[in-house]
Amino acid sequence: MEQYSILLIDDEQEIVELIEIYLVNEGYRVLTAFDGTEGLNILNHQTVDLVVLDIMMPGMDGMETCRRIRQTMNLPIIMLSAKSQDMDKILGLGLGADDYLSKPFNPMELIARIKSQLRRYIILNVPGQQKNEDSVIHIKGLVINKNNHSVSTDHGEINLTPTEYEILLLLASSPGTVFSAEQIFEAIWKEKYFESNNTIMVHIWRLREKVEKTPKTPDIIETVWGVGYKIEK
Repeated sequence: MEQYSILLIDDEQEIVELIEIYLVNEGYRVLTAFDGTEGLNILNHQTVDLVVLDIMMPGMDGMETCRRIRQTMNLPIIMLSAKSQDMDKILGLGLGADDYLSKPFNPMELIARIKSQLRRYIILNVPGQQKNEDSVIHIKGLVINKNNHSVSTDHGEINLTPTEYEILLLLASSPGTVFSAEQIFEAIWKEKYFESNNTIMVHIWRLREKVEKTPKTPDIIETVWGVGYKIEK
């Protein structure tokens, strides 16, 4: 069984040590950094499969660290913060984080989310997965190739995170079907949706920034007001 590498970036040593104990017990290889600069250096020199990233750190904070990671890498990022305000969550997800946990949190909940993100990330990067007669979807100038998990247009490949890819694939695989935020969340995250959760809204916004010609007036991912989102062929 392959051993996956988790990078913990948090300036609170006690929290890092606690999470590390749980991760090692689950069989993960754990790398640690206590600020954003140190974390980026590790990412540039070692193989990492997932990052757990605190927001509030001295020097380079988690928001800036997340932004820099997303410039070159699509590995999953789970953000941690002592702040529970929706705006902090929206900012983190808007910068490219895949998930968000507020401190204090149950370490087993973090483990569950790490497993979920890794499962999605690893499956999307296994050659030969999902090969079938409908392996390519054409939607309004987008080409979604399920064999290599790529999304492209005439201008080249679009760089999506695993979460963004799965949301786009869900909508594109059922053209005309309206999916509520709750349905999308539970289909992708495999856990219960809470009414105040803004995760889907932020991911849809990020997707539109990448796949729409004019994100403010989207032509591909349509909003059905009061219901949810859909893609029409």
